[in-house]
Parts: sequence; structure tokens; C-alpha cells
Amino acid sequence: MNKSIDKIIELAKSTISIEANAIKNLTNYIDANFASCVKMIHESNGRVVITGIGKSAIIAQKIVATMNSTGTPAIFMHAADAIHGDLGTIQKDDTIICISKSGNTPEIKVLVPLLKSGNNKLIALVGNTDSYLAQQADYVLNCTVEKEACPNNLAPTSSTTAQLAMGDALAVCLLDYKDFSSKDFAKYHPGGALGKKLYLKVGDIVAQNQKPQVTSSDTVKTVIVEISSKRLGATAVVDNDKLIGVITDGDIRRMLEKSDSISTIKAADIMNKTPKHIDVSELAINAMQLLEQYNITQLIVTDNGNYKGFIHLHDLIREGLI
Repeated sequence: MNKSIDKIIELAKSTISIEANAIKNLTNYIDANFASCVKMIHESNGRVVITGIGKSAIIAQKIVATMNSTGTPAIFMHAADAIHGDLGTIQKDDTIICISKSGNTPEIKVLVPLLKSGNNKLIALVGNTDSYLAQQADYVLNCTVEKEACPNNLAPTSSTTAQLAMGDALAVCLLDYKDFSSKDFAKYHPGGALGKKLYLKVGDIVAQNQKPQVTSSDTVKTVIVEISSKRLGATAVVDNDKLIGVITDGDIRRMLEKSDSISTIKAADIMNKTPKHIDVSELAINAMQLLEQYNITQLIVTDNGNYKGFIHLHDLIREGLI
């Protein structure tokens, strides 16, 4: 049977609205128990082992990934596999989070006594606070939802969304408790544009480029040859490795328009004495911001005033920072 466009749109909006309300309602369950749970995990010497079955197992894996990336060591253990050998995953000081909507599934009822036998702290992230799991847990994170977004109120939708949001709240609070900084975050995200924005430095890029340079007493011919051979459209002017100016191909064109004879003109006569530059220790993303601020395509790179080379807009594009 064909569904009308309006019906599809209405159902999609209803789904999002139901799940949004489910998440919003979780704020009513954030209390001193939640705070104590965060403190307990923070003070633990072990990892966080997160387990579940079905859709809850998938949510568990995502929460594990979030915790690992924000400085809380975590590992996933499937509830069904746990009773067939994977209980060995759990170490002495580990904290266990068991995720379940009902808290009463057969697998959970078999697993919980085994989890408690090792004296590990057990956290129930559960949608039924009267359940077997909730009653046996040391801490309960309430993820009760009024209804699923599924029209038949069957498929886990609102409930798994609530589980995920509660897991994120836990991970973010642990992150803040640890004073986890952007530098810490960069250690766990070295790949891709996000990681590069947090750790890639100007010095990492400039070493790959040509290093055009002349002295203040060099002739215009020498300047032109240096700019052309290094193919960066500019050259630094240096004095004993110290940056004292820059000459661009634009400076050369303007000089030719004004002068009939260039034989006596030196680099010092046409250089810009206040070139835009950046230190090797700066993040590459800061170089990008300077290029945008001054509407230019390249910056000279220095190290305590010593000339190190150029960084170009194309370098930053190649690194995926744009």
C-alpha cells in the first residue's frame, strides 16, 4: 500500500518528537545517585566493562567508543558471550555497566549473579527500576521511557536513544571530572581532519616545502630567479638566518611598472619589512585563521625570529584542514 508524502513526513516528525521527549525526560532521573556513580568510576583503578544483549549491546559498543575517546578506558562484553567464556574479560578493579530495557531478560538473569560473584561494582543502565537487574545493581541509571517511537510500541527506538543519551551524559561527566583537555582529545584522535586541527603544527608542514631566501643586498635578478626556481611566488629576505622582509611576485611587478632601470635596485629596496609570519610551534589551524584574516595565501614560518620557510594555503587544503 502506498503511503502519502504527508503521512511519511508526519510519522518522521512524530518519531523525532517522541525520542526528543524521551531524552528530555531523562533529566528528571539525574540525581545524587548519578553523581555518585560518576565519582565511583573516576576513583576506580580499573576499566569500565559495558555489556548488554540485542539492541542494547549495540548501544553498549557506542558508549565504549565514546568513553575510550574521552579518556575513560572501557571495553565491550556481549552478554550472551559472557556466559560462554568472556567473563574472563572482567578484571579485579573493573566497573561493570549492564544495559537493558526490561532488566528481566533470561540472559540478564543468568549473567547478573556471575557478574556480582567477582565483587565488581555493577551499574544498571535500565528502563525498569523494579526489574531484577535494577534490584541487584549497586547503582541504577534510570532510562525509563513512556513509549517507543515505533507505531506498534515494540521496536526499540526511544529506549535505545535514551540509553545512548544516558551513556553520553556519563562519559561527558567523566571527561569533565578528569579535566580532559583538547590536547588529551588529540592523543586519541590523531587521524582525520579533527585530529589534525588539534595536533598538526606549522613546523610539521613547513619542512616539506621549498625554502626561498635572499639577502638584502641581492640584485633584483637574483630575487626573480629565486622566486621562479622555488615556485612559491615569494621569497624571504634574511640576514644571518633572521627574517627581515619578504618579496612577492606582486612586488616585482609593481617595481617593474615604476622603474625603467633595475640594475641598481636591491632586495632591500623593494621588500616588505613587516611580513606576516607564524612560529613553527603554532597549530596549523591557526595558520589557516591568519590566512583568512589577512586574505593572503601564504605565511612565512619562523622559529624565534629565524627563518624556516613558507606555509601555503594549498598545504592546509592538502592536509584536510579546510
